[in-house]
Amino acid sequence: MAKTDKKKKADKKARVAQKQEKKAAQKEKKAKSKPNRQGQDADSDADDVDLDAVLAEYARRQEQFLKVTEAVAEPPSPRGSATLMANPDNERELFLFGGEYYNGALATFYNDLFVYNSHRDEWRRVTSPNSPLPRSGHAWTRGGNAGGCYLFGGEFSSPKQGTFYHYNDFWRLEPATREWTRLEVRGKNASPPARSGHRMTFFKQYIILFGGFQDTSQQTKYLNDLWIYDCVNFSWHAPALPPTSPRPDARSSFSFLPHDRGAVLYGGYSRVKAAKPAGGAKPRKGGAAVSRVVLKPVVHQDAWFLRIAPPEPDAPPNALPKVVWERRKRPVNAPNPPRAGATMAFHKGRGIAFGGVHDVEESEEGIESEFFDALNVWNVERNRFFQLHLRRPRAQPKKAGAGQEKGRRGRGKADEEELLRNLKELEMKGAVGGDVGDDGPEPAENDEEVEDKPDKLTLWEMPHPRFNAQLTVQDDVLYIFGGTFEKGDREYTFDEMWAIDLGKLDGAKQIFKRELEDWEGSESEDEEDEDEEDEGESSDEGEDEWSEVASTSTAPTSILPTSSESGVGQADDFDTVQEESSALSDPFPHPRPFESLRDFYARTSLQWQEIVVEQLSKSLASGNKTVKELRKVAFERAEDKWWDCREEISALEDEQMEAGIGEVVSLADKAGDAPASGAGRRR
Repeated sequence: MAKTDKKKKADKKARVAQKQEKKAAQKEKKAKSKPNRQGQDADSDADDVDLDAVLAEYARRQEQFLKVTEAVAEPPSPRGSATLMANPDNERELFLFGGEYYNGALATFYNDLFVYNSHRDEWRRVTSPNSPLPRSGHAWTRGGNAGGCYLFGGEFSSPKQGTFYHYNDFWRLEPATREWTRLEVRGKNASPPARSGHRMTFFKQYIILFGGFQDTSQQTKYLNDLWIYDCVNFSWHAPALPPTSPRPDARSSFSFLPHDRGAVLYGGYSRVKAAKPAGGAKPRKGGAAVSRVVLKPVVHQDAWFLRIAPPEPDAPPNALPKVVWERRKRPVNAPNPPRAGATMAFHKGRGIAFGGVHDVEESEEGIESEFFDALNVWNVERNRFFQLHLRRPRAQPKKAGAGQEKGRRGRGKADEEELLRNLKELEMKGAVGGDVGDDGPEPAENDEEVEDKPDKLTLWEMPHPRFNAQLTVQDDVLYIFGGTFEKGDREYTFDEMWAIDLGKLDGAKQIFKRELEDWEGSESEDEEDEDEEDEGESSDEGEDEWSEVASTSTAPTSILPTSSESGVGQADDFDTVQEESSALSDPFPHPRPFESLRDFYARTSLQWQEIVVEQLSKSLASGNKTVKELRKVAFERAEDKWWDCREEISALEDEQMEAGIGEVVSLADKAGDAPASGAGRRR
């Protein structure tokens, strides 16, 4: 036994001595591989991500921007789960940040900031040396009395969505200068944990954050914790709620609106555990049915009021406000059936919601979904919903001719109008045939330019049904950007924006619209489609119905400049940096950042046992080991691996903490759970 311990210690010392040499080799390998990033294989998507290399690549690209720049650009590429907000300091501007685009094969994430000027009908793209990393599912809000715009959290995944993680970083955007500032908060539990699908709003000098979800390797956890950020004292705190007071259930994708005395909450989405009879299973003895635990989707329809009492004027500088949740009655005339993905934009004490989706689970194989295009308004004070409808303009009566007008006054007015028309015609003929000064032709050219400029299309019905559209209200006009529609196994991200005047309701004005991308899907989906065609099924009928809405278009552009102008979220770069990770240099399981030895072994115990059995079988020694002994040896191997990687994992943890990244999750470990992103996420 003593010899075995000495041998283990000697092996560990040898490993430690080789680490410096190993790191030098890694750096050399990274330097050689950088020029060839675009040409490497993009088919792999490892379960774990080398965050150190990913962040280093982002830092290298961000260094290309020396200052904040703003240039005229095309409208943003199609994306979902982005954030759209009216500029609090300029009533003509809108801000659009981040988002993701999924085409059935790859996911692309963005961190670009777009500014839309409604007066000039112009889009501008902002680049900055300091901006949040690409993400979707984040939340942001205006700063209330403190000014500015505040952003927290979100998620990012590998292109093929094999791994992903949540953010817990907090940012402030200065609307006038377009400059980002990361707000650092020190100390354990000093800020909200990483999450996605949460919501934020403002009250006086406070930023209020609630809910969202976290994906771990074991489950999807929905949250109902409440956090308040003081913009004056620059600190987060989780208010202590009365132990017996009610509070909202955990959820994401809810509506969170500001109020004069706090904030109001409505609806949301979550998945809860429920028992379901196992298909084809025989009942147990005594007649008890066999069941299994599944995650059942829940669309919440409850309303809550968050009452906030600011500290008294004579209170200490760091005094905290008093907070309590109050359950409200269920709103009158709430949308029926209940729908997810219809969060609201705030407008003069009301919540404006558009679209949504209602899912009916038919079987284990699929879900039947109904999509909506209704524009609903929630009157917060009266706690009542009502629906808005677009109004067609009234037909103008035909003007009566000169001979049809009655009375002397009518005939005189008609003669005067005819005389003015004749004089105008004579002036125009003289201008064309005679000499014209230097300024003469300019009005005609300007008129031609105005005539050639196409008018914006106006619809007298709501845009196509969808869910998770980005909404905001600026100067009594509702803006609707993007959104998602599903047909069968395909997911379509709308590439368009609409404007509706909430006062006039005189149609939906098209700001821009491009044709939709083709759904690439996976090889298995293509094979299924081919099989359906061979069997003579009419699969093309559904495509014909959708052909009016979806067709090919250009691919999404880059969020950061490269030689091929592809974003960091693209497969080439991401898979390359994964291959560079030293932790992936051997085929054995390895720990992840922030993963304890116990969690590491719980996740990989079966793999280590298989490795031990395979190694012992080669030496013909497995027959002498009991199951308990095999598990013990497997744990020792896992422990050695955990300690061997500890130094490198600690460095990754530091990099993640600095970048505001939470736990990295492999979706391969989440079999049977809800997808982390892409199709099916009712964010």
